[in-house]
Amino acid sequence: MDLHTRDSVFAEMRDATARMLWDGLPELSAREKALLCLVADVCQQTLGAPFEEHVRRAYGNGVSPDDLRELLRFIAYDSGYPAAVAALERLVAIERELGVNPTGAGHVVNADGTGSPLPEAMLRSVAELDEGFAGYMALQSRMRGGMQRISVRERAFATMTVDVLFQTLEESFRAHVTRARGAGASGEDLRAVVRFSALFGMTKAWRAMHVLDALLAEVEAVPA
Repeated sequence: MDLHTRDSVFAEMRDATARMLWDGLPELSAREKALLCLVADVCQQTLGAPFEEHVRRAYGNGVSPDDLRELLRFIAYDSGYPAAVAALERLVAIERELGVNPTGAGHVVNADGTGSPLPEAMLRSVAELDEGFAGYMALQSRMRGGMQRISVRERAFATMTVDVLFQTLEESFRAHVTRARGAGASGEDLRAVVRFSALFGMTKAWRAMHVLDALLAEVEAVPA
């Protein structure tokens, strides 16, 4: 039984919203939108019909099963490992139903290495708060350093969406906006990411848009 059968009025509202955000926002590709939907599902643990719909949409827009697994590995440190594990279990069940099989391709985890791809100033600032926490952050970033299936731009947009949904709009949001800018994203691209996140909570997106607006104003005020 689909949503139109259960509640046709609600279905009309949902469809109009989807058309505005899916058919609009040319700044974001269909693949990027599909990935952001899955990020939101993991963070909000909406792992029923919405998650299955978004998995199917991702497959239809060039996202492979191996890509989806890398996305879950990537956001696990922000969403929390338990949330990502729950999403992985649900993904496996959907894949069985669809007859989809990942190749098992991954990346070198480097858990026993040293250092971190994070900016030194960021790690130093975190270490001043708590050295043990800084070590955990370095480990999480180092274990993801070899990922290549999800682009830097896609990763930055994913973590921005996590920030919007969790309302972590200070240090981490600034860092993720900076990463997106470094990957070539324009101010309008970043606004589109926040606007798209309104699909998962309008008031959270509203607050995030205020913060993003201030961050972009800072960037534009810096002489070239």
